[in-house]
Amino acid sequence: MRAWRVSELGEPRDVLRLVNVREPEPGPGQLVVRVLGAAANFPDVLMCRGEYQIKPELPFTPGVELCGSVVAVGEGVTGLGAGDRVMGTAALPCGGFAEYALMDAAATFPAPPALDHAEAAGLHIAYQTGWFGLHRRAGLQAGETLLVHAAAGGVGSAAVQLGTAAGARVIGVAGGPAKAAAARKLGAHVVVDRREEDFVAAVKAETGGRGADVIYDPVGGDTYQRSAKCIAFEGRLLVIGFAGGQIQSVPLNHALVKNYSIVGLHWGLYARYDLAAVRACHDALTELAQRGAISQLVGERVPLDGLRHGMQRLADGVTVGRVVCMP
Repeated sequence: MRAWRVSELGEPRDVLRLVNVREPEPGPGQLVVRVLGAAANFPDVLMCRGEYQIKPELPFTPGVELCGSVVAVGEGVTGLGAGDRVMGTAALPCGGFAEYALMDAAATFPAPPALDHAEAAGLHIAYQTGWFGLHRRAGLQAGETLLVHAAAGGVGSAAVQLGTAAGARVIGVAGGPAKAAAARKLGAHVVVDRREEDFVAAVKAETGGRGADVIYDPVGGDTYQRSAKCIAFEGRLLVIGFAGGQIQSVPLNHALVKNYSIVGLHWGLYARYDLAAVRACHDALTELAQRGAISQLVGERVPLDGLRHGMQRLADGVTVGRVVCMP
């Protein structure tokens, strides 16, 4: 089969190589799927660079999230069989940027019928992150104001839709007219183009000076520092990631005097410590998808040959929505 392999670390355009390798075989508790769609995530970029907390041994095939059709199951796998359309995370080093991939049965879920292959490929990580962040960690309530950074990106676009579905008033921050238009189409009630407008002033204007009840920040750095200037009394500032490349230092005295919470989210820990909660979340997301409340913003559907350049566009921060590889 054909697969993208990383044999040395660096930028995706420099280290990804499309090669012929043997098809994977399932071990106990695993399954092999024919890849129908594999969504590119920023952790894939970080793995290529060697900067992610998970560091697969070289060489490896990235692609942590996918939708596929089951072709073989390993010992002990029940309830799944050939032809089932599934989604979830890949079992590295045999990731989704290939014609076939490995998955752990415990981290595999039925693909919602309402979503096509590309939409289902990107549902798992971004929307689970959004759901756990907004509902489990931040306790978002209907009528509250939610500020979402990188609102046209993979993780941010999911948070916009989930916040709207929860009855919150959503303010989306995006960079440039195309991304601002995408955030508006996703359902953000107010959109701030950060290249043209100060989001701190915009949030204060929209809330009468009160600030946002929940701030969803996958960017970090200066974005986090400035977000703290427009957080409401008893607000919750969600630390999702550091796509901006800078991990901020947190002045805890500021959280004390303004009476807000700084809440971290590492979604992957739920798969380790509370898999039942992950499955319950999948059921909730499937129900939202079935009634049309959420639908993945797919910006690019690229063939297997086009994956390297799509990954680099993601790394450079110029994509709108998800880049999905369609082998």
